[in-house]
Amino acid sequence: MSETVLAELPEEKKQSGFSRRSFLKAFGKGLVVVIVAKDLFSREALAANSSSAAIPENQVGAWIHILEDGTVKVFTGKVEVGQNIRTSLSQAVAEELHVPLSSVTMIMGDTGLVPFDAGTFGSRSTPQMGPQLRRAAATARLALIDMAAKNWNADPKSLQASQGMVINPGTNKKIGYGELTKGQQLLLPLSNDVQLAPANEWKVLGKTALKINGNSFVTGKHQFVSDMKVPDMLYGKVLRPPTYLSKLISADIGNAQAIPGVTVVRDGDFIGLVATNPRIAEKAIQMIQAQWDTIGTQPSRTEIFDHLVKNSNSGRGAANDLEQALASAETRLKNTFHVNYIAHVPLEPRAALARWDDGKLTVWTGTQRPFGVRTDLSRTFNVAEDNVRVIMPDTGSAYGGKHSGEAALEAARLARAVKKPVKLVWTRQEEFMWAYFRPAGVIEVDSGIGKDGNIVAWKFHNYNSGPAAVNTQYAISNQENTYIPSKTPFKQGSYRGLASTANVFARESHIGDIIRLLKKDQLEFRLKNLNDERLKAVLQAAAKAFGWNNNIQSQGRGYGIACGFDKGDYVATCAEIAINDKKEIKVIRLTEAFECGAIVNPGQLENQVMGAMIMGLGGALFEAIDFAGGKILNDRLSLYRVPRFEDVPKIDIVMLNRDDLPSAGAGEAAIIGVAPAIRNAILDATGIGLTTLPLLPGSGFSI
Repeated sequence: MSETVLAELPEEKKQSGFSRRSFLKAFGKGLVVVIVAKDLFSREALAANSSSAAIPENQVGAWIHILEDGTVKVFTGKVEVGQNIRTSLSQAVAEELHVPLSSVTMIMGDTGLVPFDAGTFGSRSTPQMGPQLRRAAATARLALIDMAAKNWNADPKSLQASQGMVINPGTNKKIGYGELTKGQQLLLPLSNDVQLAPANEWKVLGKTALKINGNSFVTGKHQFVSDMKVPDMLYGKVLRPPTYLSKLISADIGNAQAIPGVTVVRDGDFIGLVATNPRIAEKAIQMIQAQWDTIGTQPSRTEIFDHLVKNSNSGRGAANDLEQALASAETRLKNTFHVNYIAHVPLEPRAALARWDDGKLTVWTGTQRPFGVRTDLSRTFNVAEDNVRVIMPDTGSAYGGKHSGEAALEAARLARAVKKPVKLVWTRQEEFMWAYFRPAGVIEVDSGIGKDGNIVAWKFHNYNSGPAAVNTQYAISNQENTYIPSKTPFKQGSYRGLASTANVFARESHIGDIIRLLKKDQLEFRLKNLNDERLKAVLQAAAKAFGWNNNIQSQGRGYGIACGFDKGDYVATCAEIAINDKKEIKVIRLTEAFECGAIVNPGQLENQVMGAMIMGLGGALFEAIDFAGGKILNDRLSLYRVPRFEDVPKIDIVMLNRDDLPSAGAGEAAIIGVAPAIRNAILDATGIGLTTLPLLPGSGFSI
């Protein structure tokens, strides 16, 4: 790089909400790195649902700002929902910029400050945003070296960058980044050709770094949206219908309106209210006398699987060569698997704080898609997007369940009516009833096995659960893997691992049944039918750590294996269960091997894997939404069981570091092997092949 240049940015506001002039005014003097890049976070990519769509060449994609004091501000539309991406992205910048990690501050998820981003989902932050910010940091480092070289009349190649300074080893001169940028306002375009540090030379990346703002969470200093207060703030509540298919006929608001300090807001079928404190708001909403008409009927939990198949878009049959292969196989096996709806159960239910000022709207809310919520607010209230700002504080978990912004819309509607800031926090019951669920599904598997014990034909049809990880990694010459959408009675959406939890469960459970039918070893059969070396590597690593090849067996114990691949991550899980004479099952231990390319932060990765495994226990053993007549019947934690301390087995985690491969997102795939490994362990102990998630309710077994 021979010189620092001033990037040409149009004066009109970008999707980030900034013009060139307002950007410099807001952040002052210093070095600004502007990224103009093709990536997966553009509106065009989101609208086209295609990873090949590109950001227009005149659009700011992301930036880094090095201030006069040498501190570094990094701006990204990604958000922190418990995966500790704030720390790993800071590590990425510190690695390439050669600054202390403590000097990096991440500005995340504030639509008034950061560039447009489609959202934090699909485990994309590490494999896509990480390299993008690394290129920006490396571009800035080379520019700073170039600036120092001009000041010293030196060859840039003779200089080094370290700990936020440029150093001339020959003369022992040093100058800090802040000193170099002092008094200047420089915009620097990103170089896509800049060389990044290879993983085997990482000094900041690849090392365990503590959660950057972890102290604020441990001490209670961090303000979640549900904790926030602003001057003149009121508390909101919304009148909810008794069932999903209910239409408001009439409502008597007189008793509620008569309570001092309560204002009732009615906008069509929307009825809400605000009060001076949350207890009064709760009391007032219960005093509204509403009449509802139930329109239509909904299936109950006992009817849902038939409903999904009957209301699907199926109609396609298997190809003739597949049917012939199935018919001519030495052994044929069919199974139908069922997966229940389950809830996300975030630590913090949906919450929002909304404030209107001179026709402009600011909303604080916990969401994985701040810009998506901004668009929804803009459309709902007919306000230009530039006049809507969504701020996402680090929120109390999401697991894919906070893509939408219902609480933001409700709080903004109430705040507009009363012309004061309004905070609205959903109750746990509201979260269970009105948030969306992980989809239920029906999965039909039909397989054929040849005389040599190899799988020769495979037909896999998933109704409603989704297409994630629907394809098999097993080496099968004739196969068909199909996702078939269905008409669902409930709102459904993303969940940790998406549909891979369902598809891997069905696939690995069916493989387990084939293995038992053929009287083969669970590990050997899988290795024999796999060509994917990365998947074989995690299988072998998990089996070794578990002690699988030591001919493990014990009275009343069962042992199971499962493996899978999703979003660039490879996972294998071994499970040991105990079962007594009362048919009570206890998961004794889980061993999981996990590979996601080069490991960015080992401690963080271990936390993510362990968290996913414990979360997977709930979906494997007992989590399921119960419903009838358009109502959720287990809408509180006393009725909906999540994993407890007593449920957690001994957990061993083996992390394979492939520093020769790009880092893939690790927030999801670790969950997918838990349920099928436990299921196959139950099969090993009892000879019973369970086919429904969760495994225990209705199976005759308990915990």
